[in-house]
Amino acid sequence: MPRPLPLRVLARGLLRGPARDGAPRWRSTAAMFTSMTALAATSLGPGHALAEPLASPCALTRTGAHHSEGADTWNTAYERPTRPLDAVMVFLSFPDSAPRTTPAELTGDYFPATSRFFEQASYGKFTVRPHPRRTWIQMPHASTSYAIQRDWNAGDRAAYLRDALAVADPRVDFSRYDVVYFIADPDAPGVDSDATKVVNLDTPLHADGKDIRRVVTVFEKHPPDRLVLAHETGHVFDLPDLYHRPTDGKGDWDTYVGDWDLMGSQFGLAPDLFGWHKWRLGWLEPHQVACVLGSGTTRLTLEPLEAGPAHSTVGSAGASAREAAGAGVLATGPAASAASGAAASSGASGRTRTSGASGRTGASGAGVAWQGPRVPSGGLRTSVRGPGAPGTSANAVGVAAPPGSQTVGVGRGTKLAVVPTGPDSAIAFEARGPAGNDRSTCERGVLVYRVRSRTESGSGPIQVLDAHPGSESCWEDSVYPPLADAPVRLGESFKVPGADVRVQVEDRSASGAWTVRITTG
Repeated sequence: MPRPLPLRVLARGLLRGPARDGAPRWRSTAAMFTSMTALAATSLGPGHALAEPLASPCALTRTGAHHSEGADTWNTAYERPTRPLDAVMVFLSFPDSAPRTTPAELTGDYFPATSRFFEQASYGKFTVRPHPRRTWIQMPHASTSYAIQRDWNAGDRAAYLRDALAVADPRVDFSRYDVVYFIADPDAPGVDSDATKVVNLDTPLHADGKDIRRVVTVFEKHPPDRLVLAHETGHVFDLPDLYHRPTDGKGDWDTYVGDWDLMGSQFGLAPDLFGWHKWRLGWLEPHQVACVLGSGTTRLTLEPLEAGPAHSTVGSAGASAREAAGAGVLATGPAASAASGAAASSGASGRTRTSGASGRTGASGAGVAWQGPRVPSGGLRTSVRGPGAPGTSANAVGVAAPPGSQTVGVGRGTKLAVVPTGPDSAIAFEARGPAGNDRSTCERGVLVYRVRSRTESGSGPIQVLDAHPGSESCWEDSVYPPLADAPVRLGESFKVPGADVRVQVEDRSASGAWTVRITTG
């Protein structure tokens, strides 16, 4: 279900008039060893960063919570968007109202915007292919008879779905489609835009030899909320609502994640999906996720979340992402890179621990040590080093692509770092900035957030941690200015509240990659 329009945005929109995209402001404001070109991390102490498939200490256990954020297995009751999915758009009218818009106009409200969002978010691995019906199909009863509203009575909703399927089935071959959108006439008197949601059916509907277990029911006005269909489609892939719904309906809805994920607000300035969600959905390869285990300090290079590979093909989800579903497959291969003693950035404290001749990483205490294949001399291609970049060692284990190298920033590097804090909780780190789906944000830096897999959808399964409490940013357009400046900026250090975890942002390369030190224990 979408998050309602923020009152502050409505007030600002009425004062300023049309939005930049031409829609009225009041409706459209504001996811071992790694390959050479992927992860940049160097171990500075007993803590170690490992690139992880989903079956890992950092994936969290998927629980019985609705839309659980657990990533160790995929919930096969839902489509996993690692291939293009075909969506049918069925337009429903009512006998008590003559439509004032056409199906073509309503299709244009949602596409290509929805497809473009997912293509950008998935680095070209996924898209929604719309198949709109060209004419209205009339429902058998008046719109007012279905009592359509945000908290919809189950009986009335079931009656609506039964009638919609009955009138559409003679004209639509549902066996051809992965996603079903039932789009109501927005001007019918009984239609409430707040009722837009995904309906999950315990007992599926059946048509054309196909079980239909979930339907996206759309009741949006014309033009609709920005990215509202992308938000609802996210639920089709088992993503939870990340907004906070006040019990009295009068509080702020955006205190959990602010602008920083589409599942929090379709109005957000930075609505790209969290790296955690991209990992879950199969859009991040296992080597793009650094799992930080044990106590100590780990140095990482985080590529901007929005950076995609130069040549990506929609629907060509990587084999490693596909294999990561279910029990998971460990991705092994030649690995290289560790810091030399002189590699620490200016102002960094602590001593760098290097790999020994055997190729084993330095480890002690609770840290995890593991051994990988020796990289043959001459078999490691070095790249141009930027300021403060560590050296590379042919015998090192764990990562390649040192900070500042030319391989970082091309879309295949590390995008997510995770520190597990329990079987169902973790702290995540990712670099965000004004580009791609996040192009409207006024802030950049390393975003830190907490993930809990036992927390229900709508109750805060992900919460952004504010590195600048007491201050605000992007006030004009942000859905929640106190979290708009949440990222840790260059040169800053942030201690995670309630956990013995600290992140320091050391450097930012010309390619946009961020060098961070994560200290645990």
